[in-house]
Amino acid sequence: MSVDFTLVEERVSEAKAIAWDTCHKIYLLMDDEQVAQMREYGYDPLITNAESTPEQMLETLKGWYDESCFLRFIDAVSTHETDPNLGFETLIGQFDDEEEDADEDEEEDDTPQGATIIDLTYKPI
Repeated sequence: MSVDFTLVEERVSEAKAIAWDTCHKIYLLMDDEQVAQMREYGYDPLITNAESTPEQMLETLKGWYDESCFLRFIDAVSTHETDPNLGFETLIGQFDDEEEDADEDEEEDDTPQGATIIDLTYKPI
């Protein structure tokens, strides 16, 4: 995995919890209000800093990221009193690994889907 987890590593030590929707939304919950909100939303797994060390949470986040669908992202979220949208900080954005995936696809097979390969070499009869 060549995705840069530097921001995640910096922020996880301050996180109250981490949560994943088991598809693509991965969050570092930065305050108790966000932990309560994600519990209300039904996020499971949700792991608090009382249950896991920052190092363990970082490894868990990397695992969740690997298991997530292509829409995956990791955000840190804090409660913002006047505008909830201002509480989101993107740590790893959607499609941040798209270039890596595209390179891997090209290496596997560059034949267009549905194409037929024809041998046009000259052979004497």
